[in-house]
Amino acid sequence: MQVILAKSAGFCFGVKRATQMAFEAAGKEQKTFTLGPIIHSPQVVHKLEDLGVGVVNDLSGVHDGTVIIRSHGVLASEMEEAQRKQLEIVDATCPFVKKAQEYVQYLSDAGYSVLVVGDADHPEVQGIVSYGGKDRIYVVASGDEVRKLPKMGKMGVVAQTTQSFDNLRSVVTECLRRGGEVRVFNTICDATAVRQQEATELAQQVDCMVVIGGYNSANTRRLAEICTDLQPRTHHIETASEINPEWFRGVERVGVTAGASTPKWIIDDVMARLEEINNSH
Repeated sequence: MQVILAKSAGFCFGVKRATQMAFEAAGKEQKTFTLGPIIHSPQVVHKLEDLGVGVVNDLSGVHDGTVIIRSHGVLASEMEEAQRKQLEIVDATCPFVKKAQEYVQYLSDAGYSVLVVGDADHPEVQGIVSYGGKDRIYVVASGDEVRKLPKMGKMGVVAQTTQSFDNLRSVVTECLRRGGEVRVFNTICDATAVRQQEATELAQQVDCMVVIGGYNSANTRRLAEICTDLQPRTHHIETASEINPEWFRGVERVGVTAGASTPKWIIDDVMARLEEINNSH
């Protein structure tokens, strides 16, 4: 059985940076915590907890110490609260997410109605939205949703960093059909597009796909969806312990990819487990 690992599987730049910053901050003597999970990998979150870095969902009960801002970013009001309480802030927000936040603020200040292309329930999107004005900011998941919006003279468009380019284009196309001025900032991270392209190519060449990453990771779930469409024998797992040897009966080629929040040690564990299964056949 041949096992093929996608070239870009695993941590993207922003996640690697955030994780490094969190582990470096773990050595501080004062109490340290992340505001929300640092990345969408339960295993990384647990490792940090073992080093004394807890997770809080809000700052209401926090009055001192170090707060680490997760890679997805936080609400503008939460950042302001941390500053007001004079907490030591380690801002591990992904630079691509930070750029989207800045564009939303700029567009809102310039009088545009702002459309954020993405998942309204995702913490990254909620953070991006919070940097705009309270009025005239909308989250849309697709071009179809643009048609339901009120008429706007000036529209500004940004995207959740893990969106597909095709989805952003469908929203922009619908905006252009509505007339008026449309200003677009492409805030999609290349890492997402690269992983999706590699997964698309790999899923067409193999008899079975294994996608590694947190079940709460949007970009990992998207990789699993892409692979399943092309190769129905696709399995989304978080760790090597979930692998079932029965998946590989009669399989000659296995493809493996991993989301942008999946650490290398988890990928290595999966590859080692697949090697064990291969040797036992």
